[in-house]
Amino acid sequence: MINKTVHSVKEALEGVSSGMTLMLGGFGLCGIPENAISELVRLGSSDLTCISNNAGVDDFGLGLLLQQKQIKTMIASYVGENAEFEQQMLSGELEVILTPQGTLAEKCRAAQAGIPAFFTPAGFGTEVATGKENRSFHGKNYVMEEAYQADFAFVKAWKGDVTGNLIFKGTARNFNPLMCGAAKVTVAEVEELVPAGELDPNQIHVPGILVNRIFQGQDYEKRIEQRTLRNI
Repeated sequence: MINKTVHSVKEALEGVSSGMTLMLGGFGLCGIPENAISELVRLGSSDLTCISNNAGVDDFGLGLLLQQKQIKTMIASYVGENAEFEQQMLSGELEVILTPQGTLAEKCRAAQAGIPAFFTPAGFGTEVATGKENRSFHGKNYVMEEAYQADFAFVKAWKGDVTGNLIFKGTARNFNPLMCGAAKVTVAEVEELVPAGELDPNQIHVPGILVNRIFQGQDYEKRIEQRTLRNI
């Protein structure tokens, strides 16, 4: 029987080295692969190119990698309220490639589907289109965007089984499903890992064929990026 389980985050990240391109799921601080990020900090891999919707906050998420100067290039659509990110970007220490959010999502999905490139109207006539092929279809202008090429994709799901099938919960179902299978190796960490056959097939969001390694994560903080309360 297929079993993609690895028994620790250390084993899950075997093969990660400096200079690699990594995809990391999540939106803000929701649904981020907390265990994988912590292990990347421990490994100390440097000169990383990270593809993620945003770069976390100063002391959480990808902000932890930024603190250790492990990221060389950050590809994101939103920089958030990360002072370390801002400082490194303005000083030239960090290369930042800002990408329209829908384009970033589609570049992941295209990689997942094996599509090398696609045309999108987003960014036409702006700096986003600089150096890229522009074409007109049915009277509308488009920019050609290439699919991402990544070494590892790290995603976080609510529940998964040993064959790699995944279920996401709530808004954690954001960039995570799109990144599964979009890299050479996809690593999924889950809050609950169950035997094969225990998940309702109708509830599965990502099939196991798109996942290479899976492990049960530990000690999720699930921090809220900015908590706002109403005065009563």
